[in-house]
Amino acid sequence: MTNEGKATPNKCTSETMTGLPQLTGIPVAVMVAALSLVGTSIAPSEESQYSLDNQSKDEKCLSQDVTMETEHVSQQVTQSTPAVHSDEKSTQDKDETASDIEKHQDTPKSRPVSELIKENILQQEKLKHPDLTKPLETKPNGVLEQVQTVKVAQMLAAFDSHKKSPEKALERKPSVRKDMFKRVVRASKFRHVFGQAVKNDQCYDDIRVSRVTWDSSFCAVNPKFVALIIEASGGGAFLVLPLHKTGRIDKAYPTVCGHTGPVLDIDWCPHNDQVIASGSEDCTVMVWQIPENGLVTNLSEPVVVLEGHSKRVGIITWHPTARNVLLSAGCDNLIIIWNVGTGEAMIQLEEMHPDVIFSACWNRNGSLICTACKDKTIRIIDPRKEEVIGEKEKAHEGARPMRAIFLSDGNIFTTGFSRMSERQLALWNPQAMDEPITVHEMDTSNGVLLPFYDPDTSVVYLCGKGDSSIRYFEITDEAPFVHYLNSFASKEPQRGMGYMPKRGLDVNKCEIARFYKLHERKCEPIIMTVPRKSDLFQDDLYPDTAGPDCAIEAEDWFEGKDGEPILISLKNGYVPGKNRDLKVVKKNILDNKPVSCRKCVNKLLYYYSKNEAKLEEVLKEIKSLKDLVSSQEKRIIQLEEQMSKISI
Repeated sequence: MTNEGKATPNKCTSETMTGLPQLTGIPVAVMVAALSLVGTSIAPSEESQYSLDNQSKDEKCLSQDVTMETEHVSQQVTQSTPAVHSDEKSTQDKDETASDIEKHQDTPKSRPVSELIKENILQQEKLKHPDLTKPLETKPNGVLEQVQTVKVAQMLAAFDSHKKSPEKALERKPSVRKDMFKRVVRASKFRHVFGQAVKNDQCYDDIRVSRVTWDSSFCAVNPKFVALIIEASGGGAFLVLPLHKTGRIDKAYPTVCGHTGPVLDIDWCPHNDQVIASGSEDCTVMVWQIPENGLVTNLSEPVVVLEGHSKRVGIITWHPTARNVLLSAGCDNLIIIWNVGTGEAMIQLEEMHPDVIFSACWNRNGSLICTACKDKTIRIIDPRKEEVIGEKEKAHEGARPMRAIFLSDGNIFTTGFSRMSERQLALWNPQAMDEPITVHEMDTSNGVLLPFYDPDTSVVYLCGKGDSSIRYFEITDEAPFVHYLNSFASKEPQRGMGYMPKRGLDVNKCEIARFYKLHERKCEPIIMTVPRKSDLFQDDLYPDTAGPDCAIEAEDWFEGKDGEPILISLKNGYVPGKNRDLKVVKKNILDNKPVSCRKCVNKLLYYYSKNEAKLEEVLKEIKSLKDLVSSQEKRIIQLEEQMSKISI
């Protein structure tokens, strides 16, 4: 090879070093040839814009076509050498490469180096743009063969590793999406519960619903009757209608009208479908016996009148398992537990509530009471020990009334208002009342939320006074614990709400709840149904529920015994049995004595029967009473003697 042939590449190199992209892993001779081919300031990505004239001009810069063996060329292309950044180093590497070419002149010829350089540039472009599916097009000289080195192949394989199995990726996507769907949408058989109002001919029309400003339900329902508090002149009254007595109610229809003040709350006895209790502004609690077929004339004589409150009585609730045990709470901040069978006030919970009591609820077996007070405190009370075993101050910081109910697992569900007057619901653990299990904010309405709980399905229905909707939630052990299910909305607001016990529902229609919504002049039943295709009995919707039989008698409960609810199956439907009449037996031998003395003696007798260890204390009290009686007798004798002397 002549000296002119060596000088020619050097001339081309001096013109093309500026703006050269760094290509590692390419021999110096190949770099020089590439520079002569590409030309001044042409990037590798512009290779597709070469013309035939530039190719012929660049080939003139190469005095000879450098030919090498295919194996030798592949080795030189794949081995990595540092890039040349100066003219001096480029000239030195050029001389070494020229001597190597002279040694291999006898080897058989292969493709020109220019094509190999173009292929390397093509591979560089593929590395920069891996999404490029079509190879770069070349000029009519020929189609480039896709020859890639081992190193480039490894890099491409590593880069495209996540695209190797597109079919498997497509198969995985539905499963991943399904898992996400499961996490977002919680499975529940009550998710699609829907409410439906009955037709107009099945409503109770032309009813004058009470306008008293008291936050109670104003309605009570059982499998036989529906009771509604109504407006009445000259006192308080409420209607008692058989369930089948639908349509327009005559204004002259008989009422229960024994109270001298407006009725505030009513509640049916869970163990006798013909017994109902009522609390009134006249400070009394009355218990009524309704005839089996309904009222024929006005009922003004109650079975028993329970007197003990000094202010209006706004809360009435029966014991869930003990017969004839009734709780009443009044605006005198006093809770009294009565033995209706004897007409006695057995327990009085005084000085526990500093303000008005908003709600009171028994737990599942009736051993504890949960109350909500105007002082924003939730209290858990053991009534027979007369002590507070747990409380939470400022359970809801709003000033509006709260509600608190026991759940079947022992937790407490409350509704109230936040400081910003937003309606809230919360779940509490009685053993750790410091922080709630969960708190949810709903909306900013002013209506008090009335909770109705189904212990069989753990579903809570919230009915706000003045609202036109019923929201229902499912309570589980999984976060967020209180799960919103759905809501039933109607056009007219509700002034009160009655809730049917489970044994009064139609199991053949998958009915899980029934409400009796009070309008201004009407009572409208609303049926909650779970859609099912089968007509068979649904065991999962209707587990065994509390029946009408009591577990224990009143005397047993006051002595300290507890009884769980007696459950019945609804598989064949509920058939009402024969209810025995409520009979009140007066056992108090001090009926003619002053009321204060009678209460004291009753309390002493109760403590004596409850705990024999307090026998000495009871005896002391009895002795003091005897001393008082004897002193009074002496005084009477002295007065009689003085009177006899005066008369003489």
